[in-house]
Amino acid sequence: MRALTSLSVPQMSGAAACALAMLALSTLAAALYFADGLRALVTAWQVPEYSHGPLIPVLSGLLFLRHLRRVPAGRSDLRDRWVGVLVICAALALGGLGRLSRIEDLVAYAIILWIAGVILIGFGWRRGRQFWPAVLHLVYMLPLPGVVYFKLTTGLQLVSSEIGTLILRGFGIPVFLDGNIIDLGVMRLHVAEACSGLRYLFPILSFSYIFAALYRGPVWHKALLLVSAAPIAVMMNALRIALAGILVQAYGPDWVTGFTHFFEGWVVFLACVAVLFCLAWGLVRLHPGRTTLADALDLETSGCIAQVARLRNLRTNGAWVLSTLAVLASLGLAASVPPRDTLTIGRDPFGLFPQTLGAWQQTGARRVLPPAIATTLGADDYHLATYDSEEGWGQVDLFLAWYADQGQGGVHSPEICLPGAGWEIAWLERTDIAGHVGDSDPFRINRAVIQRGEQRMMVYYWFEQKGRRIAWDFAAKAQLVVDGVRTGRTDGALVRLTTAIATGEAPAAAEARLRDFVADLMGPLLRFIPGTGP
Repeated sequence: MRALTSLSVPQMSGAAACALAMLALSTLAAALYFADGLRALVTAWQVPEYSHGPLIPVLSGLLFLRHLRRVPAGRSDLRDRWVGVLVICAALALGGLGRLSRIEDLVAYAIILWIAGVILIGFGWRRGRQFWPAVLHLVYMLPLPGVVYFKLTTGLQLVSSEIGTLILRGFGIPVFLDGNIIDLGVMRLHVAEACSGLRYLFPILSFSYIFAALYRGPVWHKALLLVSAAPIAVMMNALRIALAGILVQAYGPDWVTGFTHFFEGWVVFLACVAVLFCLAWGLVRLHPGRTTLADALDLETSGCIAQVARLRNLRTNGAWVLSTLAVLASLGLAASVPPRDTLTIGRDPFGLFPQTLGAWQQTGARRVLPPAIATTLGADDYHLATYDSEEGWGQVDLFLAWYADQGQGGVHSPEICLPGAGWEIAWLERTDIAGHVGDSDPFRINRAVIQRGEQRMMVYYWFEQKGRRIAWDFAAKAQLVVDGVRTGRTDGALVRLTTAIATGEAPAAAEARLRDFVADLMGPLLRFIPGTGP
């Protein structure tokens, strides 16, 4: 019994117990306040691209404990703890903005700010800011904003397709690239989102961050290791595409299915890690006095877990009390606000969209999108049809996509989906056509010329949000937050018009056709895409 007593952990003082209880209370209240963000994280972690998310807080915690070993115990000047209170207040404000606008990702981002504020209160600004690598690493657990995600996805698809095609041609295999479709003659390989490189890009980015944090070489070595993750992942994905093409050419299409699934996941990830290690080994050889990778990596972990015992040094102070009160007050205020459900906006379904718009008559029935494309689009209602001019001016394709709630994804920009469908954007600009369609309000749209082979098309598109016509997708996302906070409305739509530029036809003639169609479209459009309202 005496031996057991000698091995027991020293009793925690009353002051430390009080401070620990206050920290626990503040943490519990913050978890309730940021519950929407936590739910968004759990949902995102179920997607393959973010399935590594649960490991990120664990790895950040280890980075924190590793650095804590070098921070001497003791109390810092109380005056430099108040920066942490300001950071926590900023986190609460951002979380409140996300709650009001029902954009859960904003609440998830606020969680990292809150963690940073807790560290700054606990250690003060002078010491707490030294833990920034562990806090910044938490960013890798967050889902990317939808606009950024789809732009990055499309970019990686195109780059991987181009490089994979070049490799195949280098092996003498005839191949034709049409957007993200690689035509091998005997079959067509589609570089789908699951094969874009994102599935293992995000884990490799996190891995390279930790790798750079543990690397003991020069800063430029760390920076190179960090930024090399993305090109390594894209190159490995291109090699996977090329190998799939070689197998198809050598053994037939049946081989590619199993191969693709086998190399989509951890095999490619491990290959990326191996390349990253090789790059680090090469950098080590440039560092005088170090010949092995083990010499350049700080892999010492002894004493990390023992740092948890330093919780006994916690003491209550004014900053702790004020931050706890701020969290509790924010939680109480949020609980007192009635829940804001998504507003049901009165509108007619696109199934009732008129077949005649001024001098334009719908030709044929409404077209239906393939199931895979419709799922990716994620719209609550859409309309796709071709209209012909009674005056013989040509045809215009009209595409409308309506979203009752854009807070969980939002509208997909044609700037993203057109290249993936094989169309090259020859030029794209934002322009004002208010004076050309009889609309007195500012009316900015995106105007583009796209081409595929010898085909050329003129495209108009914009985003409709509560009667506003917005050309820039990032501005549409920002306005979504404002509308969500002010009115609770997060609905919106995409409007896209396309017309072919005939051989020998001037782009100005095609544009005149689109402007005439827009003038006849704007009146009926309000029945299906509501403008101003609650």
